[in-house]
Amino acid sequence: MEPLILHLENQWISPYAMSVFVALEEKQLPYSVRELSLAAGEHKDPSFRARTGRIPALQHGALWLAESHAIVEYLADIFPYPAHPRLFPEDLRQRAICRELMAWIRSDLLPIREERPTSTVWGPPADKPLSAKAQEAAARLVRYCDALIADGQTTLFAAWCIADADLALMLQRLHHSGDALPAKLAAYAEANWQRPSIQRWCSRAALAR
Repeated sequence: MEPLILHLENQWISPYAMSVFVALEEKQLPYSVRELSLAAGEHKDPSFRARTGRIPALQHGALWLAESHAIVEYLADIFPYPAHPRLFPEDLRQRAICRELMAWIRSDLLPIREERPTSTVWGPPADKPLSAKAQEAAARLVRYCDALIADGQTTLFAAWCIADADLALMLQRLHHSGDALPAKLAAYAEANWQRPSIQRWCSRAALAR
């Protein structure tokens, strides 16, 4: 197998890098990590050949691929089930919802991402209340989740999928800083946070502090 190298920022706080890391772990693939300092501009070095110039990026032999959603889709396609565990649901409608959720989290809910950055998940929680805009975004997030997650449900569908990792992190932005969440969503976020692949990321994030 051609070597897999995950290029990510050395602070271990990128939600997008976490998504790719978790995908690699869940696929049970051998890979190595190259940490880059954004502050030092290491991602601008000619040796970093991702076409977008952004991280995370996956290097798979001669292929360079950036953008976390694209990377996760690639891993699902190039290392398919049953030889490797699934990242996306088998059911096509559930798979579509999974992709919808991942795209939405990356493109919307900006006030939450600004006021509850991931540094407040893997570091000290936020000490200011949410603004009106962030409260509105949080309410939309809760409404979306409420339609998908029933009481006692710890995965979006019958089996875990990569969207569970992305959603759990978005909910942890609120939960870790003490912002109110319905009990079932707090329980969902906590249950996913204990998944071994996510705990391995959290351990690396703790070492980077």
